[in-house]
Amino acid sequence: MWLLVFFDLPTETKRDIRAYTVFRKNLIKDGFTMFQFSIYVRHCASMENAEVHIKRVKSFLPEFGKVGIMCITDKQFGNIELFFGKKPISPNAPGQQLELF
Repeated sequence: MWLLVFFDLPTETKRDIRAYTVFRKNLIKDGFTMFQFSIYVRHCASMENAEVHIKRVKSFLPEFGKVGIMCITDKQFGNIELFFGKKPISPNAPGQQLELF
C-alpha cells in the first residue's frame, strides 16, 4: 500500500512559508519521501498502517492551502510510467520495511 500526500500551500508571507516548511518537515519526519515537488509518498504495510499515517498527517495540516491524501496499491504504484523529458526512467524501489515484534 502506498500513501500519497499532495499539496498546494501558499508561500506569500513569512507566516505562510513557515507553515509550508513545518508541514513538509513533519511529512519527512513521518517517513514520507519527495516524489515530486509538493508530492510525497510513503510505503505502508497494510491499510491499517496507512490509516495511522493518514490520521497523523491530518493532525498537522496547515491552516491554509489544499492538501490531498490518496492510497494506492503496490500494483498500481508499480504501473506508474515516469519520464525525464522524453526518456523513461524506472521508479525507485521501496525501502526495506522492518517490523519488530
